[in-house]
Amino acid sequence: MKALFISSLLLAGTSVFGMNRDSVVMTVAGKPVSIDEFVFMAEKNGAVNLADRKERDSFVELYKNFKLKVAEAEAEGLDKTKSFAEELDEYRSQLTADFLSDKEGEDAAVRVEFERMKEMVECSHILFRLPEQTLSRDTAAVYQQALEAYRRIQGGEDFVAVAKECVAQAPKKVAYEHVYRLHPMQTIKAFENQVFTMPVGSVSAPVRTKLGYHIIRLENRLPNPGKIKVAHILLAFPKNATAADSARVKADAEQLYAELQAGADFAEKAKALSADPKSAARGGMLPAFDPGTMVREFEDAAYKLKTPGELSQPVESRFGYHIIKLIEAPKQPDYAVEKKRLTRLMAQGERNFELYKAFDDKMKQEYDYEFYPEAYAELQALCNDYFPTDTAFYNRAKEMKKPLFRLDGEVHLQDEFAYYIQRCPFSAKTYAGDFMQEVYDLFVRELATISERKNLKKKHPEFDLLMGEYRDGILLFEISNRRVWSKPMSEQKALDEAWIAELNEKYPVTINWEVLDKAVGR
Repeated sequence: MKALFISSLLLAGTSVFGMNRDSVVMTVAGKPVSIDEFVFMAEKNGAVNLADRKERDSFVELYKNFKLKVAEAEAEGLDKTKSFAEELDEYRSQLTADFLSDKEGEDAAVRVEFERMKEMVECSHILFRLPEQTLSRDTAAVYQQALEAYRRIQGGEDFVAVAKECVAQAPKKVAYEHVYRLHPMQTIKAFENQVFTMPVGSVSAPVRTKLGYHIIRLENRLPNPGKIKVAHILLAFPKNATAADSARVKADAEQLYAELQAGADFAEKAKALSADPKSAARGGMLPAFDPGTMVREFEDAAYKLKTPGELSQPVESRFGYHIIKLIEAPKQPDYAVEKKRLTRLMAQGERNFELYKAFDDKMKQEYDYEFYPEAYAELQALCNDYFPTDTAFYNRAKEMKKPLFRLDGEVHLQDEFAYYIQRCPFSAKTYAGDFMQEVYDLFVRELATISERKNLKKKHPEFDLLMGEYRDGILLFEISNRRVWSKPMSEQKALDEAWIAELNEKYPVTINWEVLDKAVGR
């Protein structure tokens, strides 16, 4: 939006914002129109070449008529309605959010995740659990257990054997998992960042997440074929099925497959026979899914189908026998489609620090951020004994008065940050030090955003012009809909012309051609 606006103001050798902002190009119904507003609207998206007299004069007439209609809407009180105020406030909030961000930086962060989506990994990991709220002193023993297991594996012992032994010794504190297919955004950020950057066959040193310490082995790295859409019919095994039961279900499935091959309607058979009630009601249709979503046997068979309409032979899973019909072949995700979803997901969780990093860094630079590590270390030392949200942590920290950081010329002390932790404990981290770090980063971001909001209109004079454009646009739509657009199409042109003539008679208009000529360099 900002780049678009700036490019629209590149007049021949003249900077519009360098001119006197009180210059008035026209007055309509007693209200002045500044040269800034006029040029903004004329040149937005390259709509009008103001250096061309014919184009300029034509736009003067159009803009005058536009302002006359806005004046009529105001005269009818359309700018006083609740719906108008709510729509304008919503736009103001969105526009403010757009300026209080770094869209290029956000796009770059989202693209990292999108590029990762082109791959999926198979991995195994051993998890040495940490308590739900972990103090710094609590991590040492658990880390040592994880480190010992890692050293054994590095020394040549089998990964799975070590995992099973550790689980057997402490089943409530250690877990082992093999993940057949893992995609980006499906797990904790620290785990994802580790596993998606490892060479195949390698084993990581202990990696800490909010769950505990993980030792990860990357088994395989595969291209992601994308989402697939299929329908299926499930002939289920009865509870506590015997071998004879399984054989009977298999025979029924083979008979059904033969009928489908002979031309029986798949959707009707699914509705009548499938033991999956949700999909049966839709003729067997399942939502599109990625690899790793369904049971492995089902998924492997589905992804072997190549042509829409193709059927799989009966596929056995723990649920029974499936006959699968390909509806849509797999396709790679499109960035334009995925960007909105990924941005929303990243903004909601711990990945927001990656999403907004460019903005945070820019604000720190613009507002002369200076960090005092010794003061922070004193607060961090409290994490050895107390979780940052504990009352005891605050009682100690509120007595600490050293400067913690400087931002926008203002010094913020340790006790101020301690109070912020109590007021805004917005972190899902379970390790005390990580929790405090995330809340600290949010604290700095909040203060920087306050400074940026305070300077918003000074740094971005186009903000008011965009607000004015949207405000007038709402009024134009409402009044035009009443007077013209709600009428038959065949009548609209004549109605609009008559309305404009009426408005020109009703409201006074003056055009300051001298100001306009000066603005375009004549």
